[in-house]
Amino acid sequence: MQTNSTSQGAAPASSHPSGLPNNYYWFFIIYMAALSAFGSFINDMYVPSLPEMCRHFHASTSTVQLGLSFGMLGLGLGQMILGPVSDRVGRKPVLIGSIILFTIACVVSIFSPTIGFFLVCRFFQGVGGSGGYFLARTMPADIVGGRVLAKMMAIIGAINGIAPASAPVIGGFMADAAGWRGTFVLLVVIGIVLLCFSPKLKETLPVAKRETGSLWEAFRGYGLLFRNRKFMIHVILKGSALGLLFAYVSSAPFIMQDHYGWSQSAFGVIMGLNAVLMAIGSMVALKFKYLKNAARFGGYLLLIMIVGEAVSLWFVDSFWVYEAWIVPALFAMGIIFTAGNTLAMNEGRSDAGAASAVLGLSGYVFGMTASPLVGLGNLLHSTAITFVVLAVIVFIVSLISGRMAPDLVASSITTPDVKK
Repeated sequence: MQTNSTSQGAAPASSHPSGLPNNYYWFFIIYMAALSAFGSFINDMYVPSLPEMCRHFHASTSTVQLGLSFGMLGLGLGQMILGPVSDRVGRKPVLIGSIILFTIACVVSIFSPTIGFFLVCRFFQGVGGSGGYFLARTMPADIVGGRVLAKMMAIIGAINGIAPASAPVIGGFMADAAGWRGTFVLLVVIGIVLLCFSPKLKETLPVAKRETGSLWEAFRGYGLLFRNRKFMIHVILKGSALGLLFAYVSSAPFIMQDHYGWSQSAFGVIMGLNAVLMAIGSMVALKFKYLKNAARFGGYLLLIMIVGEAVSLWFVDSFWVYEAWIVPALFAMGIIFTAGNTLAMNEGRSDAGAASAVLGLSGYVFGMTASPLVGLGNLLHSTAITFVVLAVIVFIVSLISGRMAPDLVASSITTPDVKK
């Protein structure tokens, strides 16, 4: 197994607590945030186009929503495969290969003749996007730990809040201007830009710390992670909260556009403003002395807001009431994402690639299950039920996490050893 040593000695010449050179630190943070945004770009950017795609492909709402599920399936399975591969061959080769696959799949999807062909493209987009998504958690965990890792994850999360905030806005305008295909043209451009900047990114997993056994032995490391109770509790915490977010994302265009009559552009702006609350929540999590307390607070707040949302969806036909409940719920999700990500990765740092893959898979297992469920029968009622079930899971797991010890209470800095 790979190990990460914690050094209390002098870090390389740098005024930044992470140990990274100042002239590289912010590039690293922004690039990690962009990689993390892959998941949001893959789903959120084309969400405003879902009603249009129903008409274009002559498909039902649930069938078109499978595009979200197939993307999440690719994101989940891709991480499980690429995680151990990156522990063995390094992070950069996996990153570059996955971005290339993502870009090619986006190009092909533009020419989809049927909804079935489009769903296959969505799967490969997910596999390609998974590389950047899990490496955004893995690469920071390679070089820092403890509260330093928590701060880095929170900063990445806050910057990444721009992704779910901007993706539906941009997607809405693109859909109005160029139809659903325009969104995927833009995704191709994003993939090319990330690929162009990848040479500047340094390898965070030196050869001496890589897995040396067979690739099959690297995959066997999943068994140890699945038996790590603390790790898995926080994996489920993050995963169930992410599943709730995907349920919201997949139901929102039909609730806001078809039910309440908002245009694609207006829908994108509303989704974008709502998502800013997640970015704020991700930073607020750092104000708690113990991250497990942040998770517990987030769990309480999320359950209260979602129950209120469910009641309003069932009995109150008002867009503004719908908004009033979902906004603080998104704030609570931001808190839970920072706490869940950091606590899970800190428990699984000895196999960071595989740990990040399991963490990512959990969210997409919940998400790909929830997304089509919100479209069954009465949309408002099925959405309410799905929301409540997931919020209850988050709440229960947050209580279990709150009873665990120890928590992250002190800084732990791993001396960076980044290679070109």
